[in-house]
Amino acid sequence: MDEQLYRLRTSCRVCDAPDPVIVAPLAPMAAATPTFCLPGTDKTHPAFTRPVPLALALCRQCGMVQVPAIVSADLNYRNYAYRTTNSLGLPEHFRAHARETIDRIRPRPGSLVMEFGSNDGTLLAAFAEQGHPVLGIDPARAIAEQATARGVPTLADFFGEALAVKLLDSHGPAAILLANNVIANIDDLHDVARGIATILAPDGVFVFETQYGPDVIERLLLDTVYHEHQSYFALTPLSVLFARHGLEVIDVAAIWTKGGSIRVTVQRQGGPRRMEASVPAMLADEARRGIKSPAFFTAFNHRIKATAAALHAEIDRVRAMGGGVAGYGVSVGTCTLLAQFDLAGKIDFLVDDDANKDPELVGPGYRLAVLPPTALIERRPGLTLVFAWRYADPIVVANQAYLEAGGAFLVCLPEPRLITGAS
Repeated sequence: MDEQLYRLRTSCRVCDAPDPVIVAPLAPMAAATPTFCLPGTDKTHPAFTRPVPLALALCRQCGMVQVPAIVSADLNYRNYAYRTTNSLGLPEHFRAHARETIDRIRPRPGSLVMEFGSNDGTLLAAFAEQGHPVLGIDPARAIAEQATARGVPTLADFFGEALAVKLLDSHGPAAILLANNVIANIDDLHDVARGIATILAPDGVFVFETQYGPDVIERLLLDTVYHEHQSYFALTPLSVLFARHGLEVIDVAAIWTKGGSIRVTVQRQGGPRRMEASVPAMLADEARRGIKSPAFFTAFNHRIKATAAALHAEIDRVRAMGGGVAGYGVSVGTCTLLAQFDLAGKIDFLVDDDANKDPELVGPGYRLAVLPPTALIERRPGLTLVFAWRYADPIVVANQAYLEAGGAFLVCLPEPRLITGAS
């Protein structure tokens, strides 16, 4: 094992119970993905070429689901490449999030709004437009500099208790602390929770969005499973985590992002806001679904195997007729699906709408060219697997000429779906 690349966690990161049980053994994949930028290296670096173990482990005590292999946070995030503005629909979602949060929380005019994992500042900019001073915290140095340059002051750092103490002294308490699609990426959740308890104003709230673990399992949102996502939260373990640090969940709502997420609101225990009925309702629903039982994951494992078999069968059918096979969409999710469905050796090339993507996607045992979508017309593969399955409809609309020329799309998730010109 390369100690600098990853380490193995053998305890629950929420309740510290030993030896979480492996409930979903998955194919290993590289630590590095298209979200990575490693200055001074090339794609022969072990982060791209060395397979790192991947699995989901369940804590039977609190219901936490986590990935045991922990990749270095500095490796992951100091030179992070992903920008919020690159995700279709996410900037609009964040602007609506800001309006809804201000209407619901009603912070005092001019009170401070902070966000950790703030990325390019898209969400904080929406709060700034409403007259609130804002401060972002993000370890990606280049992204933090760019966010600051566009008017969202951002510290290039990891959030935790030590930083929260400094920020409380320099900026004062936060009326609203935000975190979106980041808390699942952090190993030391207790340090973060202590930081939250430190920086919140007495009547302040912590509002965060994260992938909802039970949805990942029941909806087969497999493309969200990779090393960067270290936790797959349900409300049950989250409630345990916050209670340990004098905090309480007072509201939760299901949202559409990433195929199934939750927006959670937290305050100090005994704070001024009442707990909404949504909280006990979700906790009861999780108990009914049996999220603490390994049996909850049985269908997930079966569906991975069945989906892989279906994709292979269609690829083999096209190959038998002399057709080529492409893939549409280059993201961290693509890396997951290549590994979990054993597809890397069956794809000729990839296409992506983003002209700024690297010209190659490199992983353990594969090196795939990344081309613009016009390559579908130029090279005419008989079949194109849609890895970016959430955007399948606009992809199909934008590539009608390919379908009319005899091509076909095969959407990978949540169930294989073949789309042809006749469809």
